[in-house]
Amino acid sequence: MAQTKRKRKRRHRGTQAGTIDRAGRTSKPTGARASTGSSGSSGSRAERSQTSRDKRQQRLDTPPTWRGALNRAAFAAAILVIFVTITQKNLLQGAVLGAFAMLIYIPMSYYTDRALYNRRQRQKQRRGR
Repeated sequence: MAQTKRKRKRRHRGTQAGTIDRAGRTSKPTGARASTGSSGSSGSRAERSQTSRDKRQQRLDTPPTWRGALNRAAFAAAILVIFVTITQKNLLQGAVLGAFAMLIYIPMSYYTDRALYNRRQRQKQRRGR
């Protein structure tokens, strides 16, 4: 009778503690790594972390906006409406509470973001001196 299940080619070596030691990559590098050579993999990782650091720094250096505060407040209010609707089984009560929460969350979110932004800018100026 023909074999229906393929056998695995490599054996997974487990330890007594339950961890599995696996063999590393045995094939040739593919894509961008192949063109940069063997030392290119560590360089690309450093470049990626540098660009992610730069992106994060750029995001933190942008001043807060009312639109961002509105989006954040809408998301929080929607979660509140869903929670109240499910627990109280009253959609109208959830909607009213959500609208009230939006009125509170929008300025609270904006001024919190603004305070954090100003604090970050002051710290940046102190480090620059």
